[in-house]
Amino acid sequence: MSTKIAVYPGSFDPITKGHLDMIERATKIFDKVIVCVMINSSKNYLFNCEERVALIKDCLDGIENVEVDFYDGLLIDYVRMRNTNIIVKGLRAFLDFEYEFQMALTNKHLDNEIETFFMITSNKHSYLSSTLVKELVKYQGDVSDFLPQNVEKAIQKKYEEGCMK
Repeated sequence: MSTKIAVYPGSFDPITKGHLDMIERATKIFDKVIVCVMINSSKNYLFNCEERVALIKDCLDGIENVEVDFYDGLLIDYVRMRNTNIIVKGLRAFLDFEYEFQMALTNKHLDNEIETFFMITSNKHSYLSSTLVKELVKYQGDVSDFLPQNVEKAIQKKYEEGCMK
């Protein structure tokens, strides 16, 4: 039987407890999960790519079947490069579905062998997004329920350094 490797892509700026929940659940389904920090040159990130990768690695320390990587290009090219055909995406709400469905269909058009698996976010994380977290930090809101401790410290440091506008 072949090893089932899934790619879980995202910007993870920053990674949240919702993302971590999705990753942990995916590791129970697939033999290996590659968390891929995607780089989009049109986005302004709070954390640079190296910082995001390091924060994620720290959060996932001790989970055997997870790898953290990054890629600057089309997701479909990355998936092919990693010799897999599985993409895992999390869905929080119907609006997520509409966008992710469009992306999945585009990827399927580009490579018919690619399969996208949608996982529904756990109830306790259904409203959570990295954008919401950054907004809360900007106005000094409590984000301890939304972020792993290492990420909360890192985002607080960015705030204190004046990186958040």
